[in-house]
Amino acid sequence: MIVGIETGGTKVICGAAREGRPQELVRDLRIPTTTPDETTDAINAFLDEIREIEPVTALGVASFGPINVEPDKPRWGWVTGTPKPGWADTDLLGRIRMTAEVPTVLLSDVASAALGEQTWGAGAGVPRVAYATFGTGVGVGLCLDGRVLHGNGYPEMGHLLVRRHPRDDYEGSCPFHGDCLEGLASGPAVLGRWGSDASSLDAGIRAQALDILAFYIAQLAAATAYTTGVERFVVGGGVLKTPGLFDAVVERLPGVTGGPGASHAASLDEPGFLASPALGDHSGVLGAIAAARALLPR
Repeated sequence: MIVGIETGGTKVICGAAREGRPQELVRDLRIPTTTPDETTDAINAFLDEIREIEPVTALGVASFGPINVEPDKPRWGWVTGTPKPGWADTDLLGRIRMTAEVPTVLLSDVASAALGEQTWGAGAGVPRVAYATFGTGVGVGLCLDGRVLHGNGYPEMGHLLVRRHPRDDYEGSCPFHGDCLEGLASGPAVLGRWGSDASSLDAGIRAQALDILAFYIAQLAAATAYTTGVERFVVGGGVLKTPGLFDAVVERLPGVTGGPGASHAASLDEPGFLASPALGDHSGVLGAIAAARALLPR
């Protein structure tokens, strides 16, 4: 069995697949992200259960961050300066017992989701893919020509400073920067600004709220294409489950980029540049399995 673990700000998704069909989960489990002790105890219990069924040959772990993903650097596997209470400076890999027993790879959660979508999802067959999540936090993962682009502390595009929407006076929810992208368009920002999650917004403010959020999301899509040349920008997370928001981003994007005549990044003008996750909530855990599979002899 190949096992993938994706830890997120609110939930952990664990999955196991057989080597012959790694894109098909034979067992999966969703765990709430609580304290490091409680969360990793539940992860270890899942891994023990899988090992009783079949031997585990490789393990992929994807985590919210910032997470130290470079194995040759100090504190590999540590969650570092996260705003999530109780998790800053946590040795995540050190708490997962199986990492000492089987080949293990570590990715950021968004890098893993990008790899999953490029391997089996909305980015299949596309050389340069980005995955952005708007949920508890905001992050971007990049898979460029088959390689995951990330390291300790980067990319951290959720903390980009963006142009403010003219009708948005919210001060921002980010504890580090206030009104960075995460502070303006994450789930906590939606709750702090309007008093409810995005899917439960009052009808009187829904249209304005969707336009504000779409404006920020479109800026992130454009900045990513400008700097990396991605050809598919997959956008997911809890905030994007808001009815109408994805379509609002599609409508907003040409205004943010200057339209087809701007000639900044050709991919921005192509149909299908923006996409929803084809793998649903399993983008990250399947990406972790794809990364773990690459550790096995061919």
